[in-house]
Amino acid sequence: MTNQPVATAGAEETSILKSTVQWIAVAFLVYLLITAVGMIGSGFKGATKGDATQLFEFATNPFMGLVVGILATSLIQSSSTVTSIIVGLVAGGLSVEMAVPMVMGANIGTTITNTIVALGHINRKKAFRRAFAAATVHDIFNLIAVIIFMTLELATGILHKIGAFVASFLVGGADVSVKGFNFIKPITKPVIGLVKDFSEMIYAPWANALLILFGVAIIFFSIMFVGKLLKKLMVGRAKRVMHGAIGRGPVAGITSGAIVTVLVQSSSTTTSLMVPLAGAGSFRLKQIYPFTLGANIGTCITSLLAATAITGATALPAMTIAMVHLTFNVLAVLVIYGIKNLRMLPLKGATSLAKLATKNKSLALLYILGVYFALPGVLVLVYQMFA
Repeated sequence: MTNQPVATAGAEETSILKSTVQWIAVAFLVYLLITAVGMIGSGFKGATKGDATQLFEFATNPFMGLVVGILATSLIQSSSTVTSIIVGLVAGGLSVEMAVPMVMGANIGTTITNTIVALGHINRKKAFRRAFAAATVHDIFNLIAVIIFMTLELATGILHKIGAFVASFLVGGADVSVKGFNFIKPITKPVIGLVKDFSEMIYAPWANALLILFGVAIIFFSIMFVGKLLKKLMVGRAKRVMHGAIGRGPVAGITSGAIVTVLVQSSSTTTSLMVPLAGAGSFRLKQIYPFTLGANIGTCITSLLAATAITGATALPAMTIAMVHLTFNVLAVLVIYGIKNLRMLPLKGATSLAKLATKNKSLALLYILGVYFALPGVLVLVYQMFA
């Protein structure tokens, strides 16, 4: 009898140690996931020889601007980077009218990352269905938002007008450097640099392509194991804490998504980290949905910070396009999520897509190629036909 309390205490200590080790492993896998996304972006940036702005040279009309925004963000894997570049282009003379469709396209392009992450669950049927639905609910919401608000913008210029009005009150503050705010890049840059050096050692002419492939491989590796660990860990108190932040309702979910994205300055990272939780069954699709909308709002911080660094005559248009980005994402949440019939469309669409992709897994790849690469091509053809 006297040994029972000692045995119980020993078992509790072992359990705590095991749990601690597992959480450390999760943190490491999450770090690998974030680093892998950075590798893919770095690879594409290297492929454009460090001059990402050349991806924007083809924007000669609103539809081409939308296409450029989609393709640039799909390739660079960071809407924060793309929108910051757009702010710089506006400061350099690009018209705000042309830049508005670009930031809309960036919203579509940024969703490719979490959809790729969902493919990491492809060998587990139920987990893949949940993960793919969690990823594509973000995609469908952003597609609907662009359809509604690009139509309104072309007809009335509403986003431009609101952005210019708000910007007129904000221009003139002290400069703020966006470089000093982001803490994700410094902790991932050394590893990305090492892998890039390794890629160059293997075959220098294809170093950037190899870096992209390594990034994709690491995503699959980290997702494979993080899902298993989270399923074990997301019980008891840990699960209650997460549900308190995300699963308490739409306002809590949207707020949590915005705050996390402001901290990491990447909606791709924020939404990608939720995909394994959905795959593990820790959160339902209806709980993930508001969180992704918050990520859309939170990602605007980077372009706003970039705009505050612009001074002189171009400060107002630079701040205007940054405010357009924020206005677009806030209004999209209010309109689409606020109207029940519209709110349900992304949920129903994501659920249906996930079921189809689970039955025929090649459809998942076709979906990615179709939305992020074939769709922009179709838009270009349609415009050329009717221009």
